[in-house]
Amino acid sequence: MSDNTIGKILYQIRMVGTGSMGSMMSLLFAEKGCHVYYLDISENNTRAAEKIVKGVDEESRVHRQQSYAQLSDEVKSENHPRVVIFSIPHGIPGDRCVKGLRPYLDKGDIFLDCSNEYYVNTERRQADLAIDSIYYVGCGVSWGYQSALTEPSMSPGGDPKALEILMPLLRSVAASGVNGKPRTSPIGPGGSGHYVTMIHNGIEQAIISVISEVWYILIKGIQLSCNDAADVLTKWNMSDELQNTHIIQMGVGINRTQESQGEHVLRNGRHKVARDANTEEMGAWLCEEAVRLHVPAMNMVSAHFFGCTSAGLKRRVADAESSGHPNQPIPIKVGSKNDFIVDLRKATYFCLLLCFVQGLQVIREMDQQREWHIDYPEVLHIWSSSSTIQTGGIINLLKKVYGQSFSPKENLLSNPALADQLASLLPSLKRTVIAAIEADAAVPTMSQSLEYYKYSTSGQLPTQLA
Repeated sequence: MSDNTIGKILYQIRMVGTGSMGSMMSLLFAEKGCHVYYLDISENNTRAAEKIVKGVDEESRVHRQQSYAQLSDEVKSENHPRVVIFSIPHGIPGDRCVKGLRPYLDKGDIFLDCSNEYYVNTERRQADLAIDSIYYVGCGVSWGYQSALTEPSMSPGGDPKALEILMPLLRSVAASGVNGKPRTSPIGPGGSGHYVTMIHNGIEQAIISVISEVWYILIKGIQLSCNDAADVLTKWNMSDELQNTHIIQMGVGINRTQESQGEHVLRNGRHKVARDANTEEMGAWLCEEAVRLHVPAMNMVSAHFFGCTSAGLKRRVADAESSGHPNQPIPIKVGSKNDFIVDLRKATYFCLLLCFVQGLQVIREMDQQREWHIDYPEVLHIWSSSSTIQTGGIINLLKKVYGQSFSPKENLLSNPALADQLASLLPSLKRTVIAAIEADAAVPTMSQSLEYYKYSTSGQLPTQLA
């Protein structure tokens, strides 16, 4: 099938779900010349989508549909294969979407699920739809800094025949690297696309937790101002190790944000994170996978529970009051702030590197069980830009590791280059964690990085008593 034929087949796209991601994807497809027929049961989402496309050149190629029936009529009128894309909450909404549109689809038609779906649901739908020879592709989507102004990275997984049809479309809307190579590639069969994205999201949460702990040390520990903390993070984001780290870049912006009265928003913020059912479940999936596969992905697991605890502000306050001994962090005593900040940067690099190591280890175990034959350099390429976990220095290091004779079947910690890097950073992490613990600062993800490294590289453990 030529690209020309594929282009004609995919000229009209059906989009179910126009939340923040769905509306941006609709506009991207329209920019590439597709006519997009969209449907969303939320009037707020529909109005937001209309606002995004209003007045732009592509407005005439984006068409609102009022019901499943109307969208189905549009689907029914087209040549095969027909593509229905959805970007909606995981679970039951996806099942309803498939059930509503299935009667109007035929052999060879494709569902492209760009939601944050649980890979188990993806594979269940794939098996069910295969009875009617309808394809179902699970595609993880990530957007980088200032996402509305960028193109996404995309991780599709499913039947190779469906992927062959879809890849020209996905390459046309995906972000490109400096060499022009699109940041999308077939991940593998089955639920591999959504699985890799689940791990991507777990790495993201772990990185956020590390950077949050680092921020707290800078602000409360050594008592920098928000602007000074932003200056530190800006310098780090230009360093070889932490260059172009998306989440650090976001931290800089947040630290510099002021309210109308001139106060920094972080000075007046409540000490909690917002969690919803979607966030909770995605974190739980990752924790379950790590336990099931016997992979100690402690940075991600710790970050998940830290976030859950942070969200329970009322419970924490009540527990602190009833105990009569609330934890009250004190300033960190340092001889030289500059020297301490150097240690803190190295400790941050150590922790972020382990976030990736642990995530890739989970993927490796699942890959070996399912024989997905994942191309790890390709995954890293997808993650290296227009992704919430982009961090230049770390991904470049891991690309070199996989580009050598290193086999994905091996443990990453056994790679000499990686082992040497971690060993050189270890003293800085130890000093940082000790200082934070002595000041009663909560650093669960950073301290778990230290413990994980210690027991993962030790020939003898206290568990021999058991």
